[in-house]
Amino acid sequence: INSGDPQFTCPPLQDEWQALSLNYTSGTTGRPKGVVYHHRGSYLMSMGTVTAWELPHHPRYLYSVPMFHCNGWGHAWTMTLVAATVVCMRSFSPKLLFDLLERHDITHFGGAPVVLNMLANAPAEEQKHFDRSIKVMTAGAPPPAKVLESMTEFGFDVLHVYGLTETYGHILESAPQSDWQDQSAARRSELISRQGVRFPIMEEVSVIDPKTKKVVPSDGKTIGEIVMRGNTTMKGYLNNKEATAEAFDGGWFHSGDLAVVQEDGYIQIKDRAKDIIISGGENISSVEIENVLYKHPAVGEAAVVAMPDDKWGEVPCAFVELKAGESTKDQELIEFCTQHMARFKRPKKIIFGPLPKTATGKIQKHELRQRI
Repeated sequence: INSGDPQFTCPPLQDEWQALSLNYTSGTTGRPKGVVYHHRGSYLMSMGTVTAWELPHHPRYLYSVPMFHCNGWGHAWTMTLVAATVVCMRSFSPKLLFDLLERHDITHFGGAPVVLNMLANAPAEEQKHFDRSIKVMTAGAPPPAKVLESMTEFGFDVLHVYGLTETYGHILESAPQSDWQDQSAARRSELISRQGVRFPIMEEVSVIDPKTKKVVPSDGKTIGEIVMRGNTTMKGYLNNKEATAEAFDGGWFHSGDLAVVQEDGYIQIKDRAKDIIISGGENISSVEIENVLYKHPAVGEAAVVAMPDDKWGEVPCAFVELKAGESTKDQELIEFCTQHMARFKRPKKIIFGPLPKTATGKIQKHELRQRI
């Protein structure tokens, strides 16, 4: 900051579709791709965030989301728009985050589900419980309902959003409804964990059948791919016309995420297209198994991938990182899953150990597949 020119004048914008920044995908499914943002998309994303997150003038924002990741979910622009006080973290630890929330009277912060999970599992002496509401935005992966439930104990009001690097961050929000307050804490967390409805600035988002290209019914059962189009989709991939054309096939941007639409219109992800497990002709959601595993008191983190099987083609294999000081056996976890879901969906193998992650905290499932 000190090396900057205080007299610098930004050249006037000639075209709102002009390239603004370059962000790279996280590379969880392969080689990262350069995503070109334009001014119009970033501007509208910022305006939408003010509405969806109920941002007041001059909030106090803690930057725990890396700025290289979708420009910090677009908050680099949003917080400038509302003249926020911004507190940055050079490194992350649960203790530091709790301390900064208290020291700087933080009103808003963002964090991927892996961050929230670390807060929930931090030693009791490091945790802090606030008698005021702190608004938290979470995105980056489907958050386990159990983790969301634990956030209320800290005084955190969590807004779950969904999006991609290619869409400047969030395009869906799990907008809370008044009748959700009548539900139990566990049920309310399940509702919040869904990806939700269109973000304020998003023109069109649909879930379509990959074969027929028709919109799936709102029955909570029929699986399709999330597709979108509008102002907050990227200009394209840098120097990669082939990948850009493939992503925008048919005039829609294809997310690669498989989801259902619930009866209330809320979209809920079942899995990445590349992560769905096809066992004996049945589709098994790795996310569903992961959510069950997170309910076990000894499980800190979990990721499920497909494992080749001579009889069924593929079967679920779970990689589990236990909480500090906890212990359990693989058969105990398999039996736990059997008690909480259809028997054919349970993992057939459990592998214990640390889970590989990207710099943004996403679990690298392609690395886990190579370990099988």
